[in-house]
Amino acid sequence: MPRKIVLAVLIIVTFLLQSTLFQWLSIASSVPNLLLILTVSFGFMRGKKEGIMVGFFCGLITDLFFGNLFGFSALVYMYIGYLNGFFCKVFYDDDIKVPMLLVAVSDTAYGVTVYVLQFLLRGRLQVFSYVRHVVFPELIYTVVLTMIFYRIFFKINRILVANEMEGQRSLWLRK
Repeated sequence: MPRKIVLAVLIIVTFLLQSTLFQWLSIASSVPNLLLILTVSFGFMRGKKEGIMVGFFCGLITDLFFGNLFGFSALVYMYIGYLNGFFCKVFYDDDIKVPMLLVAVSDTAYGVTVYVLQFLLRGRLQVFSYVRHVVFPELIYTVVLTMIFYRIFFKINRILVANEMEGQRSLWLRK
């Protein structure tokens, strides 16, 4: 139960940072996708099930406030969380290279998916302009901030795991 509360607060705080502070700190009219970093991080650290859950709620909050097609971001984030959950088996404690690579691939896939399903199907064929002005700047900004935010998410996850282990140990001792 405490894990779910902490994750809910983490999603809300990350969303607020992305939609307020980092809107003000935009570079080249690009804002980092902090919710994507959160989804990738928890999918990578905890597996497919947690990746789907975190991805769904990150996408849902994005759809509620910014989406013009309700459920689109929730679905895309769920898939991203699920696919990153496959890499849980190669999770190493303080290795930042794998999460950065996963965030880069996931952000690129997110940008391409948004372009294909929301722009290309409407006949907007400026793919290179979209990649150059939207996908690439967001990708760079998001990957750079992964170095900071992944470590924060990693420490929070480590605390949650330690609390879960302590709770299981005390439950085992009572039996």
